[in-house]
Amino acid sequence: MTSSFDRESAWHLVESNVQATGLRRHMLAVEAAMRWYATRLEEDPDQWGLAGLLHDFDWEIHPTLEDHPARGIPILREAGCPEEVLQAIASHNTAGTGVERQHRMDFALLACDEITGLIIAAALIRPSKDLREVKLKSVKKRWKERSFAAGVDREEVDLATSDFSRVCFNGELELWQHAGNVLAAMQGAAAALELDGRLASPPDPS
Repeated sequence: MTSSFDRESAWHLVESNVQATGLRRHMLAVEAAMRWYATRLEEDPDQWGLAGLLHDFDWEIHPTLEDHPARGIPILREAGCPEEVLQAIASHNTAGTGVERQHRMDFALLACDEITGLIIAAALIRPSKDLREVKLKSVKKRWKERSFAAGVDREEVDLATSDFSRVCFNGELELWQHAGNVLAAMQGAAAALELDGRLASPPDPS
């Protein structure tokens, strides 16, 4: 990237604006997925990672779909965030910003966004709280349980994946291939997500 704005700059913004552990975990998860796909698609993993890490940085200060991320974009721009990253972040809520997806990074960000919630939930229900133990089949099984990770809009995930597949994979990326890729990316970042077993309850000494 030509900009001096880097991951350290991005993380400073996250630390300054995001207090909720769950939201930080979500953003780190999307960052991991975006970096994975950037490498696969021969794009810039640092730039794609910034889009993932920062896409929800303003949710706690602008917690409505009308304001997020529209009112956060000027903050990022003033900090020096690259315009390509701003475009991707703005386009992940077209209804609120009016910005349509145009580039491969834009389609990837929306496709990687909500599905991470399903995978995180699948890790957190395990006694071990270890994402590295989660199997794709268990995520797939939970997909049909609408009460599980109820905040994850299945229809939106399906549509975003389909669009991403069309734009970046000639329509050949299926939903569960995508889920498997995101799972693998997140498993590689299990420590950063604090889903490496550290959250498990200690054994009962009795």
